[in-house]
Amino acid sequence: MHNQHILRDKLLAMDGKGYGAYKSLAGSYAFDRYTLFIDHVQSDPFAPPSRLRVRVEQRLAGFPPVLYRTRPRRIALEDYLMRAFARAVARHCRGHRGTGKSGLVAVDHCGQEILERTGAVVNSDFVEIRFVVGLPARGRTITGREAVRIFLEELPAIIHDSLFYHNLDSGGIIQQVELMEDQEFLRGQLAGRGLGAFVANGSILPRESGVSDRPLVRGRVVPFQSPPELEVEFNLPNRGRVAGMGIPRGVTLIVGGGYHGKSTLLRALERGVYNHIPGDGRELVITLPGAVKIRAEDGRSVQKVDISGFINNLPGGQDTRSFSTENASGSTSQAANIVEALEMGAPLLLLDEDTSATNFMIRDGRMQELVAREDEPITPFIDRVRQLYEYMGVSTILVVGGSGDYFSVADRVIMMQNYVPRDVTARAREIAARHRDGRRMEATDTFRRVTPRVPLPVSFTLEGRDKVKARGMDEIVYGHMDIDLQNVEQLVDPAQARAIAEIIKYAARHHVNGRRTLKEVVEAVLSDMDREGLDVISPFKGQHPGDYARPRAHEIAAAINRYRRLQVKIRPE
Repeated sequence: MHNQHILRDKLLAMDGKGYGAYKSLAGSYAFDRYTLFIDHVQSDPFAPPSRLRVRVEQRLAGFPPVLYRTRPRRIALEDYLMRAFARAVARHCRGHRGTGKSGLVAVDHCGQEILERTGAVVNSDFVEIRFVVGLPARGRTITGREAVRIFLEELPAIIHDSLFYHNLDSGGIIQQVELMEDQEFLRGQLAGRGLGAFVANGSILPRESGVSDRPLVRGRVVPFQSPPELEVEFNLPNRGRVAGMGIPRGVTLIVGGGYHGKSTLLRALERGVYNHIPGDGRELVITLPGAVKIRAEDGRSVQKVDISGFINNLPGGQDTRSFSTENASGSTSQAANIVEALEMGAPLLLLDEDTSATNFMIRDGRMQELVAREDEPITPFIDRVRQLYEYMGVSTILVVGGSGDYFSVADRVIMMQNYVPRDVTARAREIAARHRDGRRMEATDTFRRVTPRVPLPVSFTLEGRDKVKARGMDEIVYGHMDIDLQNVEQLVDPAQARAIAEIIKYAARHHVNGRRTLKEVVEAVLSDMDREGLDVISPFKGQHPGDYARPRAHEIAAAINRYRRLQVKIRPE
């Protein structure tokens, strides 16, 4: 290991040399109170920036063990430190200074959710931050003195402000750690209380804008208030008593006029599978961890999914018990999305009428009279939604704006009026009884099971220089094939997409063997991450592990299911 003085001398000696001279910086450097690791040096100013780590021994960092004694507390603390590091970068770093990415200092961006990430590590031995630096140059000529400023002036100040407990807001750290502990506790209580979701009184659900996930703070902000009929209480470990709306298991409709908050509530429930930072407004909007948002997705690839519970007798005789297509319709894609969610064990489905295929959701009495049942291949969702709950234990929360037929199959109807929820179940049932239009139940059998599928190893073969990477949050490149994730709505961070890209490659190498089902493959990867940490999927073994955030099992499976070279076989009963 070198020291900071050798690093300074190296950088000054490189001044004016070609960019390739930076390669000799790779290694570790001891500073007075921390160790700097330069794990990877970029090839030129326009290449992805260099990967670095800073490690502070815990005896110097001084974080009390109570702040990281459990997994939720540790993740919350690591998230806080990454945000603190980013704020310190903004204070102390001059930013761009030269060609390409010269002068960049950055840690992975954290959004409104608290996710397990590879960007920080806290344990009883040390605190570590993983970040990137754009090594400075003019053209491809090293500007060594600028590099000295980054490494010997700016970074020490950033580290001083963000990685030592006594220099941080201890109250803010404790607030975030205790909040996440409460969120995890509450989520773990839902099933035992017979609930699919909970929305605390006082929550702020609307977002700042269509392109911002921050809470709305200007204009008419209506804090959430549960209707009396649905109000429940929890006693949290840190916050104590909290009251709010409990959405029972079963079939729940969210109704109301346009712009009254129906979809806003559903979007908050979608995100309720994650924990949120203090001040987000949705801190105590908590949903069962395996809840899945379902929508129509025209054009997606489907491989041997048994959609016969929803679609049968297609023209041309195509077998819907093992349905494959390269270009799914709205109805076939929505059916496949539901079955794939059930295949992964989803206990709760979230649907919005606006993003669903109309013919998949409902066929009213008049249409039934005009188009005979034998000429209609679709068994609409309205005729399966109760079976999903009664026979498979899968609940549904559905936003409905135009189809009152669903009143007859709902356990609970919540009406949003000026962003205020009301329990209108009794009124909806009375209306359903009074306005019968002769609609007939179209399900002639019972939906009871999902056929598991086994991914085949040949699907994931990579050759030579084939790359695996994510492009933002909407696309993964696996070899020569793009995986479209635009409609996987519960992905919330590009770092999750980057992780999924590596997870697919890791799973193919370690767990896809032609015998394990897709669910078993994904669970095996998650088990490895539980045991060895999220770093296990990284190709940078023993070094900077990349910028990854942990995805859920459902989003991993969703990406694999959308991979157009996927080959599967049906596991025999």
